[in-house]
Amino acid sequence: MQIIENLQVKEKLYIEKLENGLTVMIIPKTGIRKKYVMWATHYGSIDNKFVIPGEEKATEVPDGIAHFLEHKMFEQENGTNSLDVLTALGVNANAYTTTNYTTYLFEATDNFYKALDELMDYVQHPYFTDENVEKEKGIIAQEINMYNDYPDWEVYMNALKCMYKNNPIIIDIAGTVESIQKIDKDILYKCYNTFYNPSNMLMCFCGDFNPEDLIKEVKNRLVEKKPQGEIKRIYQEEPANIVEKRKEQTMEVSMPLFVIGIKDKLEKENIVKKHIAIEILLNMLIGKSSDLYKDLYQEELLISEPFLEYEFGEDYAHVAISGASKDPDKILEKLLEQINKMKKERIKEEDFNRIRNMLYGNAVKEFNSVSDIARMFVTDYFKGINSFDYLETYKQITMEYAKQVLEDTFKDENTVISIIKGKQ
Repeated sequence: MQIIENLQVKEKLYIEKLENGLTVMIIPKTGIRKKYVMWATHYGSIDNKFVIPGEEKATEVPDGIAHFLEHKMFEQENGTNSLDVLTALGVNANAYTTTNYTTYLFEATDNFYKALDELMDYVQHPYFTDENVEKEKGIIAQEINMYNDYPDWEVYMNALKCMYKNNPIIIDIAGTVESIQKIDKDILYKCYNTFYNPSNMLMCFCGDFNPEDLIKEVKNRLVEKKPQGEIKRIYQEEPANIVEKRKEQTMEVSMPLFVIGIKDKLEKENIVKKHIAIEILLNMLIGKSSDLYKDLYQEELLISEPFLEYEFGEDYAHVAISGASKDPDKILEKLLEQINKMKKERIKEEDFNRIRNMLYGNAVKEFNSVSDIARMFVTDYFKGINSFDYLETYKQITMEYAKQVLEDTFKDENTVISIIKGKQ
């Protein structure tokens, strides 16, 4: 068993790769009553074209199938629903699908091992029939239509479509009402058998555990499966340039919503360092303590701090700045002015150090919550990152490096804006 210790937060990460290929990560928190577990597979909404290990021909599946599969996993052959079983045990259980992974999870203070029995049973025993698949199509179609009526989701998806032409990140995680009609039980079993192999999966535990004992408990509940070869995922080549600068839509909103996106090139080698530098720059540009935010607030162009994020995954990376404003185009204009001003001037050392220390403090605080810790390690794992790397990297970010990232990433020609305005 590999042990990685981080002295800054006084935490240890235990990692063991089992014979069947399953990776188990354990972050013990002695004396904490809550226990949290996530069982995740490296299978998300972008994985719609792939070569199954042992085959030569590519398999293409309908959009939304990873999310559809997640929905169907809870239904059992004996007529029970595992989510109901877990709730009856007094645990908080859930599941969700992202662009690059699907996860099943629960948080418990009592009945942890009874709940683990249920989790490991339903994830390893799918039950799909023609009837229950058809029934699910109606349920998921309602969910898709609900999201299509959700302005925050639409404004975000429109921003992605402004930036990306071919990358499957522009596919809605749930697919479309049309695409899910093509899903049947055979396709679900094929995707399950391909992506739910232990060698493509991760179990992450956080709580008051003895790592050696917990590994034994996991092994006792595993169905025997052999590890498989690597799944070859096929993605279309994405051009460097954006698709369109601006997209506007009307929906029922009291104030216009906006997402400003800046398309970037993924740099896997230095991604943690670059991620931190971009977070620092975003806060310096338009964060709550920035001059620009104060000006926009006083002019009543922003009534609350915008949400700032650098998102990256399989072959994509972009900045996203989202919020609400009576004049989103003015926000973009002022932001671009501020970016150009910062490029010409020297970065203020006092502001840089203060924001870097603030972000480091926020990163440390995440280690106070068992759920935050588990989600962080799972999300980073599927990006090829150990979450401890972030804590070690903050001190490496210099003003000179941040200035170079500003020049390389914050480009006017790669900047888009998506706007949702009210119906008037």
